Amino acid sequence: CLVNCSIIIDNDSLVDATIVKVGSANEYGILLEVIQVLMDLNLVISKAYITSDGGWFMDVFNVTDKEGMKLKDKAAIAEIEGYIRKSLGADSRYMPAKRRSVGVAASTDHNVIELTGSDRPGLLSEVSAVLASLKCNVVSAEIWTHNTRVAAVMRVTDEDTMLAVTDTVRLEMIKERLSYLLRGNNLSRGAAMAEASGTSATNTERRLHQMMLSDGDTEEFHGHVPAQPQRPNVTVRNWKDKDYSVVTIRCKDRPKLLFDTVCTLTDLRYVVYHANIDASNNQAYQEFYVRHVNGSPMNTEAERLRVIQCLESAIERRVSEVTIHELIKGNFARIIFL
Repeated sequence: CLVNCSIIIDNDSLVDATIVKVGSANEYGILLEVIQVLMDLNLVISKAYITSDGGWFMDVFNVTDKEGMKLKDKAAIAEIEGYIRKSLGADSRYMPAKRRSVGVAASTDHNVIELTGSDRPGLLSEVSAVLASLKCNVVSAEIWTHNTRVAAVMRVTDEDTMLAVTDTVRLEMIKERLSYLLRGNNLSRGAAMAEASGTSATNTERRLHQMMLSDGDTEEFHGHVPAQPQRPNVTVRNWKDKDYSVVTIRCKDRPKLLFDTVCTLTDLRYVVYHANIDASNNQAYQEFYVRHVNGSPMNTEAERLRVIQCLESAIERRVSEVTIHELIKGNFARIIFL
């Protein structure tokens, strides 16, 4: 576990939720790591209180299972506590990949491919066809589209060996074919196929946020974009007496919302010192007291507007999420729109 980390699971104080308390030395990114672990455990966060007193950080989460029930099985609770302790000992953070770089990363059993570019009808089918022609089997893929941009993290194997592709000539061919395909008819905004690493679903989602942010999906697009039924309300103000910027979010609640907003603040290099999170009646309220990693609040209007824009995009991206899992060898797959 992290140095001087404490974990307490209280299943007695509340009738409708289990309380998970995690305390540790306050360091950049620790809040996101804790939320990632709770996501891995399929826990739903209904309320959260975050506070930092000097160098000590305390996270208090009210959690339920996916059916909205508090945790009851003592053995399962013990396993959850053990998993949290084990997971927080590893550094799960990703470093952003370089934009417009080209590459394929291999583990022993699969290759991980990252793709970014302009979205267009039929792009997924074209990518799948190229991989199939190169005798690559798509094991899984997660794809997000937002503001005419697309980002994908795909895991592929060799069709014959069912292991990672290792032949360098063949890997270069995969890079070349996919990079050419992604450029399509729109060269002005560019496209990229980049190196990737890591295998966990949680980190894949963080990586997709980073890829979309790096590729400019927060930029204003003046074409036809379907209207959102309920746009998020994001405000930022400075609390000058305490040198904090206060970020407030009001929007429709949905799974993984807290992960998406904290992920964005972390990737924008902000540290959360205090927070109040509440999700009830299908509505979410999130309030964060933040400073940049350099210790300062948001000092310019441009900085404030960028944070608002990036948080709005992070909240909306998951509306266009696609997950693909291969069921049998070949082209038959299950596609889930979330």
